[in-house]
Amino acid sequence: MKNFAGTPGTVTGLLLRLLQCLFASGSIAAMATTKSFFNFTAFSYLIASMGLQVFWSFGLAFLDACALAKKKVLHNPVLVSLFVVGDWVTATLSLAAASSSAGITILYFNDLGGCSVREECQKYQLAVALAFLSWITIGISSLIMFWTLAAG
Repeated sequence: MKNFAGTPGTVTGLLLRLLQCLFASGSIAAMATTKSFFNFTAFSYLIASMGLQVFWSFGLAFLDACALAKKKVLHNPVLVSLFVVGDWVTATLSLAAASSSAGITILYFNDLGGCSVREECQKYQLAVALAFLSWITIGISSLIMFWTLAAG
């Protein structure tokens, strides 16, 4: 298998995983600090999806860090296949959660004028923006994993 930027066990791979974890954690923090996120199913789904993203990304960041410390290559085809499937599943869930939350945010707060507390509206928007950033980074990782598997 080819060793290029973003593959498992590289510094860029570790950086991508840490960014995924950071953006997902930020999204959870922004959403959970609002008073009424639980009133909207899409917002609850966003927290659940980003929670899964945090665990997945942190676990793979830990594997990348261990591989870098031990100078091992994580290009086992079975392991990379697992990474591909996990990345595609979490990417799909993250996109669905971010899109549904963005739709509710726009509909409820902009179109229906349902946002009376400006600070809370900004937290919802921040949570959605961070969720999309998390999805972008997981999308990059999933494409790199797919290319790594295909190149092997």
